[in-house]
Amino acid sequence: MPTTDFALRGEYITLAALLKASGLAGSGGEAKLLATGGTVLVNGQPESRRGRKLRAGDEVAVGDARLRLCAA
Repeated sequence: MPTTDFALRGEYITLAALLKASGLAGSGGEAKLLATGGTVLVNGQPESRRGRKLRAGDEVAVGDARLRLCAA
Protein backbone atom coordinates (compact mmCIF):
# COMPACT_ATOMS: atom_id res chain seq x y z
CA MET A 1 0.00 0.00 0.00
CA PRO A 2 1.37 3.48 -0.81
CA THR A 3 2.34 5.97 1.86
CA THR A 4 -0.31 8.57 2.69
CA ASP A 5 0.64 12.06 3.88
CA PHE A 6 -1.00 13.30 7.10
CA ALA A 7 -0.85 17.07 7.70
CA LEU A 8 -0.11 18.11 11.28
CA ARG A 9 -2.11 21.03 12.66
CA GLY A 10 0.33 21.70 15.49
CA GLU A 11 3.86 20.81 16.46
CA TYR A 12 3.04 17.16 17.21
CA ILE A 13 0.28 14.55 17.58
CA THR A 14 0.26 11.53 19.88
CA LEU A 15 0.31 8.05 18.40
CA ALA A 16 -3.19 7.16 19.65
CA ALA A 17 -4.63 10.45 18.38
CA LEU A 18 -3.02 9.87 14.96
CA LEU A 19 -4.49 6.38 14.69
CA LYS A 20 -7.95 7.75 15.43
CA ALA A 21 -7.66 10.90 13.27
CA SER A 22 -6.36 8.97 10.26
CA GLY A 23 -9.12 6.38 10.44
CA LEU A 24 -6.78 3.47 11.16
CA ALA A 25 -8.72 3.05 14.41
CA GLY A 26 -12.48 3.51 14.66
CA SER A 27 -12.50 4.93 18.18
CA GLY A 28 -10.22 6.22 20.91
CA GLY A 29 -10.43 2.90 22.72
CA GLU A 30 -9.51 0.98 19.59
CA ALA A 31 -6.61 3.38 19.00
CA LYS A 32 -5.27 2.73 22.52
CA LEU A 33 -5.48 -1.06 22.02
CA LEU A 34 -3.84 -0.86 18.61
CA ALA A 35 -1.06 1.40 19.89
CA THR A 36 -0.25 -0.82 22.88
CA GLY A 37 -0.62 -4.08 20.94
CA GLY A 38 2.88 -4.02 19.47
CA THR A 39 1.77 -3.97 15.82
CA VAL A 40 2.54 -0.30 15.14
CA LEU A 41 5.89 0.77 13.69
CA VAL A 42 7.22 4.32 14.01
CA ASN A 43 10.14 5.04 11.69
CA GLY A 44 10.55 1.28 11.21
CA GLN A 45 10.76 0.47 14.93
CA PRO A 46 8.02 -1.18 17.06
CA GLU A 47 6.24 1.39 19.25
CA SER A 48 3.82 0.62 22.08
CA ARG A 49 3.61 4.00 23.83
CA ARG A 50 0.22 5.43 22.87
CA GLY A 51 1.35 8.87 24.07
CA ARG A 52 4.43 8.92 21.82
CA LYS A 53 4.73 12.38 20.29
CA LEU A 54 4.99 12.26 16.52
CA ARG A 55 6.34 15.18 14.51
CA ALA A 56 6.71 16.11 10.85
CA GLY A 57 8.93 13.62 9.06
CA ASP A 58 7.91 10.62 11.19
CA GLU A 59 6.43 7.60 9.44
CA VAL A 60 3.89 5.24 11.00
CA ALA A 61 2.99 1.79 9.70
CA VAL A 62 0.13 -0.45 10.78
CA GLY A 63 -0.10 -3.61 8.69
CA ASP A 64 -0.11 -2.48 5.06
CA ALA A 65 -1.13 1.10 5.91
CA ARG A 66 1.61 3.74 6.00
CA LEU A 67 1.38 7.37 7.06
CA ARG A 68 3.98 10.13 6.68
CA LEU A 69 3.52 13.18 8.90
CA CYS A 70 3.94 16.55 7.21
CA ALA A 71 3.86 20.12 8.48
CA ALA A 72 0.59 21.85 7.56
